[in-house]
Amino acid sequence: MFEEISGRFDSIFKKLKSRGRLTDENIADAMRDVKRALLEADVNFRVVKKFVSGVEQKAIGTEALRGVSPGQQFVKLVNDELTRLMGGEVKPVKFHTNRLNTIIMAGLQGSGKTTSCAKLALHFRKQGHKPVLVACDIYRAAAIDQLESLGKSLNIPTFADRENTPLEIAREALHYAKNEGYTLAIFDTAGRLHIDEQMMEELGGLCKEIKPDEIFFVADAMTGQDAVNAASEFHKVTNFSGVLLSKMDGDARGGAALSILDVTGVPVRFVGVGEKPDGLEVFHPERTASRILGMGDIVSLVEKAQESFDLDKSRKLEKKLRKNAFTLQDFLDQLHQIKKMGSMGDLLSMIPGVGNRINDAEIDNNALTRIEAIICSMTKQERNKPSIIDGRRKRRISSGSGTTVQEVNRFLKQFDSMKSMMKRMNKISSRQGQSAAIRNLIS
Repeated sequence: MFEEISGRFDSIFKKLKSRGRLTDENIADAMRDVKRALLEADVNFRVVKKFVSGVEQKAIGTEALRGVSPGQQFVKLVNDELTRLMGGEVKPVKFHTNRLNTIIMAGLQGSGKTTSCAKLALHFRKQGHKPVLVACDIYRAAAIDQLESLGKSLNIPTFADRENTPLEIAREALHYAKNEGYTLAIFDTAGRLHIDEQMMEELGGLCKEIKPDEIFFVADAMTGQDAVNAASEFHKVTNFSGVLLSKMDGDARGGAALSILDVTGVPVRFVGVGEKPDGLEVFHPERTASRILGMGDIVSLVEKAQESFDLDKSRKLEKKLRKNAFTLQDFLDQLHQIKKMGSMGDLLSMIPGVGNRINDAEIDNNALTRIEAIICSMTKQERNKPSIIDGRRKRRISSGSGTTVQEVNRFLKQFDSMKSMMKRMNKISSRQGQSAAIRNLIS
């Protein structure tokens, strides 16, 4: 979602890098561009003013470091201030080990609370907790059904009562969760407008009854500054402890993520990055600042790989690669694991120096889908032995995958080239290993 602001920062830094040294004049020029970029990204104007002032105070009069270009030095200053603006350090959720932990989810109508409840429950279950979802939204049609459906799909229990008030449901749910030995109860509350006093009073009453360990305000990142204004109003009533920004993978310009802490004093704790239940990430200010400035985010990339890739399968694949026995079925398995990590654009944005230099137009996110369709249209025999695929089989595969014979040919050639390259690399590796063994024997 930060592509636009990231591109603007990249062009600003390029101008500075062409200068021989940092001066008050070129710093002022750069800060004007930074200010414009932040305002266009829908960042709150008071936050922009404070941010620009903070960078200028650190930049003007700063002595140039030996071996560091003026552009690089300025990037470091902006990076530090961006990180501070978004909260500095990650604030983890602290759980009690000797009692039931409770989380209330609050927010405007349509912000994505119900889906976020399920995502959060799955996130904490992966960490070893035993969650239960509680349906306290009795006003929106099918809200309870939606939560039950999400819970069922994830094998997470849902407590629901269609006859009682939200306050009575909360009391019953607390009693039920404690008796059943759950370690975490996540309460889905009704979406409301912050101008609706009656609904806000009900939310305040729920908070007093449950006495939650955490209250998360769910904000739709697509609404920009309105999400910040709503957060400010909700904070007066609930004193929430964190923000969950939903729909961060959409076309939002990033203003909410950069403004919300400064306006409310409460940091963003989680971000929703997709419709799937596993599309939830812990918000890391430092990593986000690095990605905005085109410096990449290798740590997050490694974490995604660790979550997506099966270690046993990877070891088996390594053995196959060494024996040059890599098949199209193996390729398809790897493709599925890569797709779990997210879109190619998101993955490339985490690689330092790459994200800002590749436009969405240059990334064909459907390329992997077409390759997957081609392989899935093959028989088991064809996947294990591509050499048997003749013209007749290629026509059948192209018809079944919705591609052309030329695309099938191109993919098969690329696969052969990849296998040939792997074979050459294995030979080189083998020779180096033999040479090392001989040297060891001689010595």
